[in-house]
Amino acid sequence: MGRPRNSDTELENQAREAVKTAKTLEELRAAQAVLLPAETGATLEQTAALLGVSRANVNLMQARFRKSQQIGPHLPRLRGGRRNALLTPEQEIEFLAPWLDSAQAGGMLVVSPVRAALALRLGRPIKASVTYRLLARHGWRKVAPDTAHPKSDPLAQADWKKNSRKNWRPC
Repeated sequence: MGRPRNSDTELENQAREAVKTAKTLEELRAAQAVLLPAETGATLEQTAALLGVSRANVNLMQARFRKSQQIGPHLPRLRGGRRNALLTPEQEIEFLAPWLDSAQAGGMLVVSPVRAALALRLGRPIKASVTYRLLARHGWRKVAPDTAHPKSDPLAQADWKKNSRKNWRPC
């Protein structure tokens, strides 16, 4: 048997008002998720069946409604964003500024000093992938060597292939 439901009359009154003034389906369902168990004694499974959602979503809707009544109406927080960021975007720009001038002038950027400076700034060791992702976030990319030399002459190469000696001896 489940534990007995705690009744909060003020929250129920707020839910009744929210049902009358709801502008979106989410607001209405969240208020109903609070009202149905309070007025009819419905279990979470029964409430979920009436609202057309899963049992876990009834808990989430009730919690969202309680939170919205405490701090005012707001949109539910969506997933996404940088939850594990080591630096803010502004701090990252500031951190990369010393290397920006040399990189724009065509200089070569070696990642190991950037990684060491980042570890020093954060006060803990970091993996190389963290540094590469930081650089990629700000549009820095690895310039790979080209497949052909810029001073190569395709006509001279084709001529050499045609006119080179067929039998050659190694030295």
